[in-house]
Order: sequence, then C-alpha cells, then structure tokens
Amino acid sequence: MHKVFKKKSPKHGMAPGSIVHVGEKRMETVRLTAFDYNEKSYTEQALKTPEETFQFKEKATASWVNVDGLHDVGAIEKIGLHFGLHPLVMEDIVNTNQRPKLEIFDDYIFLVFKMIRYEEAKNELLVEQVSLVLGRGFVLSFQEYPGDVFDPVRDRIRNAKGKVRKHGADYLAYVLVDAVVDAYYSALEHVGDEIDRLETRVDSAPSPEIPRAIHALRNDLLQIRRHVWPMREILGGLQRSESELLEDFLHPYLSDVHDHSVQVIDAAELLREMVSGLRDTYLSGISLRMNAVMQVLTIISTIFIPLTFIAGVYGMNFDNMPELHWRWGYYATLGVMALVALFMIRMFRKRKWL
Repeated sequence: MHKVFKKKSPKHGMAPGSIVHVGEKRMETVRLTAFDYNEKSYTEQALKTPEETFQFKEKATASWVNVDGLHDVGAIEKIGLHFGLHPLVMEDIVNTNQRPKLEIFDDYIFLVFKMIRYEEAKNELLVEQVSLVLGRGFVLSFQEYPGDVFDPVRDRIRNAKGKVRKHGADYLAYVLVDAVVDAYYSALEHVGDEIDRLETRVDSAPSPEIPRAIHALRNDLLQIRRHVWPMREILGGLQRSESELLEDFLHPYLSDVHDHSVQVIDAAELLREMVSGLRDTYLSGISLRMNAVMQVLTIISTIFIPLTFIAGVYGMNFDNMPELHWRWGYYATLGVMALVALFMIRMFRKRKWL
C-alpha cells in the first residue's frame, strides 16, 4: 500500500530557496552533455565541469544542455546561477518529490514533469522527474539518472531529420515534451498487454498470483494518472501563454501535444475500468467455482443424510427390534438405502441441481 504522506523531508525547517537534494541518489557522478546546432551543422559534447556549460547561454545557435544526476547540488547551483535561475527554481529541480508544474518568468520558462517509461530488463515502469528550462536560445534539462526517452530527439538532431534543426530552442523544448507524452502511450500499451494476458489467465486457469498482478497493474495506472493529469495543466498553460520565448508558429504544436495528454488520461481511465472489471471477473469466477464445489458437497451430504439415519436406527441393537432377527433384514435395509439414494438423485436431476 502506498503511503499518502512520506517521511519528513531533509529540508524541513530550512529557509525557502535552500537548495537541498530530496530523493534517492541514483548515480555517483553528475553527467553533462550538450548539443549545439543550427540548420547546417551541429556539435555534440560530453562536458566535464559545470563551468563548461556557461558557453551555451548566449550563442546564436540553439543549445541543449542535459544534466544527469541531481544529488550534486553544487553543480546544479553553479549552472543555475550562471543561467539566471531563481533559487526557488533550483530548489524545485533538486526536489524529486516536486509536483509537476509550469512557471513562466520574463527570461525563461520552467517546467517540472514526470517521465514514465517501461524497462524491459526490470519488467517495471520507471518514473523519473525531469525539469526543463527554456531560455533565449537554450534548453536545460535535469534528470535523476541516465537513460530516457529522448534518444529519438538526439537522432533527429544528429541526422537533421524533421524540423528540429530548422527552428530554435522553443521548438526543441516542445519536441522533448512531446517525446515524454509519447512515452506515456508506450507505458499504457504495456499495461494494456498485461491486462490482455491476465484476461486469458482468468478465463482459462485462475491462480492465487492473479490478484497480486491485478493490484500491481492498478498501482501502475494510478501512478500514470497521477503524473499525467498535471501534465495536461502544464501544456494548457503553455498553449495559453503569451511569452515572447514561444513563437506563434509553435501554438498549434502545443495544442496537438495537449490533446495527446488528454487522450492519455482517457486511455488510463479506460484501462483502470478494465482492471476493475478484470478483478470483478476473477472474483466472480472464484465464487462460481466455490458455489459449484459447495453444490456437489451439499448434494452428497443430502443423499447421505437419510442413509445415515437408517444406518443409525438399525445400529442401536435393541433386543425388541424384530428386523434384527430377519434372515433377509440386512439385504432389505441395503436395498431400501439404495432406493432412497436413487430417488434423491433422480429428484436432483429433475430439478437440474445435478
């Protein structure tokens, strides 16, 4: 069972804007990578120090700096201060329990959302907090650990596919958000496949493991819904934004990805209903099987009740029982018991209880 309230945060009692990492340390060292591109060329770099990111703030080209690892608050603070981020923004970046949200400033736009992807090796859904900062000519992305859904975007930059190298940083931010929303679809497809497999097992061979699997799917869908619902609000806010950082041509794209987020929510609600129906089907099947077993046991007990009565009467061995001295008394009693049993079986079949 998931806890509604988590344990006390390590930043409890500190002043607002204190940059303290909240969450699990997912990697040992921070990894910095950067793409810098225009329509004709691009460069891709692995950076060693936070200071190497400073060069991408005021370039004429579009730049994307990605930070893997949020535990090194010193590195995050250096990057944030150089790019002009508010202390409360940096505080939200390193707080992995932050609720998804959108904040629009004069010089940049700040987004926090959850990236959800299915890890086949671990056979589980991985939820990771991602923070995006869209500035004038640059995008900063902050992730908890390496591995994400942005590889198709990187390939498009490298191979000049699509429109990403023809536009600026605002279009890059949209493409990254769109990749995250598309990953929601993939996560839901995995849950849908698991539901199909469970339906087959419920119909053919229900087992005690099924309720646990249903519970796990229900938890996955709750996570997806909890993280996707605020995403709809974020995209709606971007769509209505009049920020100068977002060019007018981008609004139809933002409207499209907003519609996709609504579709994800609808699909998640549908799958939740399917999981609930699957649970009800499993319980109904178990109940029907239990009723069938109880019916058979009840019929057997009902047949043997009069037979037990007859056997009990003639098992008392009183001297004044004349049947005890009959030559054929034993066989007559067995015959009566057999006739009673056959009569009851015929009656059960006539009433379709057998």
